[in-house]
Amino acid sequence: MESPSAPAHRGCVSWQGLLLTASLLTLWSLPTTAQLTIESVPPNAAEGEDVLLRVHNLPGNLLLYSWYKGESINSNLQIVSYVPDTQAANFGPASNNRETVYPNGSLLFHNVTLQDTGNYTLHATDKSAKSIQVTGQLHVYHGPDAPTISPSDSHYLRGTNLNLSCQAASNPPAQYSWLINGSSQHLTQELFIPNITSNYSGSYACLAHNSVSGLNKTIIKTITVSEPVGKPSLRASNATVTEHKDAVVLTCLTNDTGISIRWLFENQNLLLTDRMKLSQGNSTLTINPVRREDAGGYQCEVFNLVSSSISDPFRLDVQYDPTLPSPGLSVGAIAGIVIGVLAGVALIAALVYFLYIRKTGGASDQRDLTEHKPSASNNSQGLSDNSPKKMDEITYSSLNFNGQESKKPTHVSPSPTTTETLYSEVKKK
Repeated sequence: MESPSAPAHRGCVSWQGLLLTASLLTLWSLPTTAQLTIESVPPNAAEGEDVLLRVHNLPGNLLLYSWYKGESINSNLQIVSYVPDTQAANFGPASNNRETVYPNGSLLFHNVTLQDTGNYTLHATDKSAKSIQVTGQLHVYHGPDAPTISPSDSHYLRGTNLNLSCQAASNPPAQYSWLINGSSQHLTQELFIPNITSNYSGSYACLAHNSVSGLNKTIIKTITVSEPVGKPSLRASNATVTEHKDAVVLTCLTNDTGISIRWLFENQNLLLTDRMKLSQGNSTLTINPVRREDAGGYQCEVFNLVSSSISDPFRLDVQYDPTLPSPGLSVGAIAGIVIGVLAGVALIAALVYFLYIRKTGGASDQRDLTEHKPSASNNSQGLSDNSPKKMDEITYSSLNFNGQESKKPTHVSPSPTTTETLYSEVKKK
């Protein structure tokens, strides 16, 4: 069984707790007629320290006392209850397993955090069912934590404004100061410098100070102020080249240092092929050999972290070699095109021949007319087939066309249609 003076707690008791226990044993003998009060030791604690809520003048003959988080009696906010007769401690839902309770009613917090800051209420009941309660406060200051500087940008263009803000978690709020390159101290949380030049490049240190804890935290940020880049120019070894025979070298000229270079073709980022090579630093572009698809506008762009500039376009003229096939067509594709053309020519020739035969055949049909043979009945001489002397039969044929001239209508009867013989043939049988 524990000694009546032993505290009830969770976890180990530090040397601070042992010292506090010795002081609590002394306080236990104080007169009970004095007013009940709670004292925070220390009154302002830094985060991570141990804090004691010490009870003064706790009445005797107690049946039970309990600690609560806040200013009211609520079972959901109960930290611990303690029965002096049995020295039994029961920890409630508001406990965080860092508390130690003592027989004289004091409560010790180990390794306090900012969340422990607030009001705490002690409620005591004696054996005659009379109760008393008192509320005390616990103040936790940590900090300051490591500060941060915003915005995160470290590179600025000459002539712009520099506006930096420093922030650190601290209770009470931290006090801030700035050091630029180790000097020029500014007592402010926000640092504003208009129209900066390259002279403002360097280190910017923000110091956060907690006046209660006496602690300081510092962060350093490096700022670089850059000049805007100038417009580059482009130089070429040749402006007109022949495909598959010549090479060309393009050079980007700039007076700026600390810049990067990229190449553009027809206003788009240049896609390098196996015929293209960039020098170290990308200042020169070599195309060897040149092909007709390389013809077009070239530009180079120079840039740093805060600005960029593009050269005027240079147009490369590539002369075609008529003896070479068009690029991008294989031998099989070219052969297919030739075969297709020949097939088309053959089809057209066959169509022309068909139309010619059809036309000439129709004319021949018109010339073939029905043969006419004179009969005896039509003969004025009345010759019969029984005549001893037969006349020679004559076969003839003729091709006649009728033509009629259009005339104005008159009261005279129309003249007969004029017939013109174009072809006549007489045969003797």
